[in-house]
Amino acid sequence: MTRIPDSPASGDPRPGSHPGTSLILGTAGHIDHGKTSLVRALTGVDTDRLDEEKRRGITIELGFARYTPEGGTSFGIVDVPGHEGFVRTMVAGATGMDIVLMVVAADEGVMPQTREHLAIIRLLGVEGMVVAITKSDLVDEEWLELVDEDVRGLLAGTPYENVEIVPTSVQSGTGLTALSRALLRCGRQARERVTGDLARLPVDRVFAMEGAGTVVTGTLWSGRLVRGSTVRILPRGDQARIRAVQVHGAAEESAMAGQRTALALTGAAVRRGMIERGDVLVSDDSWSPSMMLTVELRALEGSGWRLEAGQRVRVHLGTIEVMARVALFDVEEVVPHEPALAQLRLEGPVVARSGDRFVIRSYSPVTTIAGGVVLEPIPPKRKRLSDDERLSLTALSRGGPHAVKGAVALAGWSGLETSAVGVRAGWRAGAIDDPADSLFRLDRVLFDPAIASAGEDLLLAAVRRHHRDHHLAAGAPLGVLRTALPARAHPRLADGLAARLVEQGRLIVEGKEARLPGFEAALSPDEERLSERVVAVLHDADLQGPTTAELAALLGDPPAMEALLGFLSERGRVRLLGDAYWVCQTALDRAARSVVEELGGREGLGPADFREVIPVTRKHLIPILAHLDALGVTMRLDTGRRVTPDWTPGSRASSPGG
Repeated sequence: MTRIPDSPASGDPRPGSHPGTSLILGTAGHIDHGKTSLVRALTGVDTDRLDEEKRRGITIELGFARYTPEGGTSFGIVDVPGHEGFVRTMVAGATGMDIVLMVVAADEGVMPQTREHLAIIRLLGVEGMVVAITKSDLVDEEWLELVDEDVRGLLAGTPYENVEIVPTSVQSGTGLTALSRALLRCGRQARERVTGDLARLPVDRVFAMEGAGTVVTGTLWSGRLVRGSTVRILPRGDQARIRAVQVHGAAEESAMAGQRTALALTGAAVRRGMIERGDVLVSDDSWSPSMMLTVELRALEGSGWRLEAGQRVRVHLGTIEVMARVALFDVEEVVPHEPALAQLRLEGPVVARSGDRFVIRSYSPVTTIAGGVVLEPIPPKRKRLSDDERLSLTALSRGGPHAVKGAVALAGWSGLETSAVGVRAGWRAGAIDDPADSLFRLDRVLFDPAIASAGEDLLLAAVRRHHRDHHLAAGAPLGVLRTALPARAHPRLADGLAARLVEQGRLIVEGKEARLPGFEAALSPDEERLSERVVAVLHDADLQGPTTAELAALLGDPPAMEALLGFLSERGRVRLLGDAYWVCQTALDRAARSVVEELGGREGLGPADFREVIPVTRKHLIPILAHLDALGVTMRLDTGRRVTPDWTPGSRASSPGG
């Protein structure tokens, strides 16, 4: 399988296959070294199905067979071409391998495509390998030992230097049993795939079959696909329905991760022939095509090529090949043994996941020169990296919980939806609880702790500034909090952080205002003197109070007039009536008592009736009556107002007729 060490993108790593385990076994090696013949000897299946392949005696397209030796493990074999002209096809088959069967002919030994196929296998992160030395019956024992040494020299210093090497002959049957046992032992060390992951199947073949319609095949990289369910065909985004599922030629209700799968599809896009090799079938909306990838690159030693900034290359990811330009961040050239962070600016869309492995081949002449791992599958365009971004990308390259935290940190103020973690961090669906424990979670959005801390500081600073600039206000309007964060912040982040600050006792929210603990609006000595003047003016005006502008003019237009009136209003000393007139609260209380005493219990009263008790102009009377309505002193009926007979401050009006 394609897997990044320590990354659970393909499932939690659990060494040890169990009965019924299905693994993908891919061949690799130079042309005419006997890969297809060896597969036929093991399985009885000739994977060269094309007339041209049989006529020319070489493998051109991917071939497939099922191998079920005794021991419980079932292998889906992918036989790849060995000719240098078909490396693109070889890469398409190699990307789904769990184990590689490297084939080296005894009469020729290690050859150029042996080396290139090994490089591709390493770049794709295939962990398991068994080497078969074929045609051993054509050489003597001494020569066979030299070939064995040649192979061990090739593998020295690689993850495969201790793999089993088995001499074989398909003519005599020599070594086939030993090879089968070696494959089973290697298979027991393979890491299992998890079906609860996001489903993804890169398409490597598309063909029409009578009675089935359009059929696509591929290795199911992750998840599970079920007959009758709907899939998306990316990058175009069309939908199709799975009419039938086959695994190694047998009809099944579903296909599991790690199985060679054939799907009969139906749908408008399928009928129009809009599906081809390189497309990807997915089962949900977590996936998106991208024209750019942030990656960690590794140059291949001994290729004779340089990998430089701005270079045009061929990128092989899954079953697709796409041209791209290399944009390097920290260096001008990628040097072997020194991984480099870069972005690949693609000339066509790809569907990727953080942790995916890819291969880079030169534009012309075509040869394998590098590879790497996808870090950001859907990144913003970056020209340079900050120190924090570099650290986050490094975390992504480590996989597992580190990758989750790295992806969340890169999401910044926008946060990362939990539904996106599977693709953006390569973490399988439903398994983010552990790494998320150290993150700030707001519903289904995850934020880096540093973002949450910085956001809290911004909220508290905004409230503190409001207290300083508006010291007579009881608190800062909640809108002040929501505008304190950067414009790119998630729209609910301010409210979420404010709630946490309240829970921690660092902020107090009452109604639509927020204040810091210990803050209390207070008048300065100058404002205290001004407030007494305000109350005195309003007391003299009685119920025919002035507007704000009139009051300010009377007092010499002091700059803090509106704030001061708000302060006095909150403390019940003055009141604004009808959004226009200020009156003293004592005058209003006196008017309310007079109305109850003079008119209590009467109904059908109009403004003229009230002017007998409240001798003011009509422009002042109407807002006063509205205030009395709000207090419950009066109640508006169809026939006029009714005065509550038993009203006292703090009571409410009786219902009509009550």
